[in-house]
Amino acid sequence: MRFRPLVAAVLALCLIFVTACGGDAKARTRAGLTYDEILNTGLANDCFTVDESARGAISLEPEASYQFTNVCMHPSSVQVLVEPVNKRQAPRFVDGKILTRYTSSLDEVFGDLTVTDDQVTFVEKGGMDFQLITVIMPGGEEVPFVFSSKDLVATAPGETITTSTDFEGSYTVPSYRTSNFLDPKGRGLTTGYDSAVGLVPVGTSEELERENVKRYLESEGALSLSITRVDGETGEFSGLFTALQKSDTDMGSKEPLELKITGELYGRVDKA
Repeated sequence: MRFRPLVAAVLALCLIFVTACGGDAKARTRAGLTYDEILNTGLANDCFTVDESARGAISLEPEASYQFTNVCMHPSSVQVLVEPVNKRQAPRFVDGKILTRYTSSLDEVFGDLTVTDDQVTFVEKGGMDFQLITVIMPGGEEVPFVFSSKDLVATAPGETITTSTDFEGSYTVPSYRTSNFLDPKGRGLTTGYDSAVGLVPVGTSEELERENVKRYLESEGALSLSITRVDGETGEFSGLFTALQKSDTDMGSKEPLELKITGELYGRVDKA
């Protein structure tokens, strides 16, 4: 009983110390905001940007080693290619609404940057380089897909990164569902039970086989990085990106849809 006042005094001193230091210890983050000001707002999903007045250039030496770091791609629009009802009309891209809330951006992506034969090449090495996203179509259909920059190899002409530099290349789109996924019948690639057991239908059907046997399927996408702002002093750049890729196939059971993803781009050039 005699120690209660002492314990209370110690706890009070600790509380005063934490309160006094807490205001100065807050890390400044996106656009000068604190962590508490960003928490649960969705701002962490946004990319940094370079000031509109930045019109510099980043010169690259052929014999030096560079890296793209802190690359961020924030999708702002996802369009799905749909077939028209009238056969005389051409297929067209229709806007879809992104259902995924605060986890749609690729961030902290990095890779090697080299200059050879008057050409700059970016080879992606890692980072938060894929996100699972779902969009809903005007008719109510939901379209899931994996937005990715995995294994990206993109090139741009020249030996300098300016406000007119455009990188173009291809990347890998992983399967939306991995081999550990189990469907309602318990089928999965790593369980040794990848097809349903039951009554075998008479004859053969490709549609039934695709639905019954699950597979891990990857595809290839095409990515364009258009740089519109460059800060030559800090090595930062920002701009727009456009990605063309396919949607999920439900492990091979359905045909994928063609997607066009556009949004904001940010990154930095560092010497390796």
